[in-house]
Amino acid sequence: MPAESFRFRHSVDVRFRDIDVEGHAHHSAALIYFEEARAAYWRQVAGRAGIDDIDYILAEAQVRWHRRVLWPQRLSVEVRVVRMGKKHLEMEYEVLAEDGTRLQSGRTVQIMYDYAAGCTASIPDDVRAAIERHDGPLGAGGGASSP
Repeated sequence: MPAESFRFRHSVDVRFRDIDVEGHAHHSAALIYFEEARAAYWRQVAGRAGIDDIDYILAEAQVRWHRRVLWPQRLSVEVRVVRMGKKHLEMEYEVLAEDGTRLQSGRTVQIMYDYAAGCTASIPDDVRAAIERHDGPLGAGGGASSP
């Protein structure tokens, strides 16, 4: 999908500690950038503001590196939910430089989890509704609708 179909953006600064001996952000930093943007999305879109409101576990992650990420740089991490099943949701990410160059992209799968019961859980109706208001109607097999 084109970048304009991402409706949520979160800024992340490349930190000096992200840089490896080759002078660019270490490959693991991409997952941290995704995580920071996912947490912001969860607070702002899903309405889950507190640490106790993170009611999912990360089940899968995929990253593609397109260009080097350098320091200092401010990144725009775009996030969207593209699929929701009964208990899981799939998110896509685009990490862009200030000039709009795509640096990294990826996807993650989250499984809703009841930490008190120690088991998976269904996506709460209020969370599902908030995500669909933001990203459009979603299904287990289909992607987000076009804006």
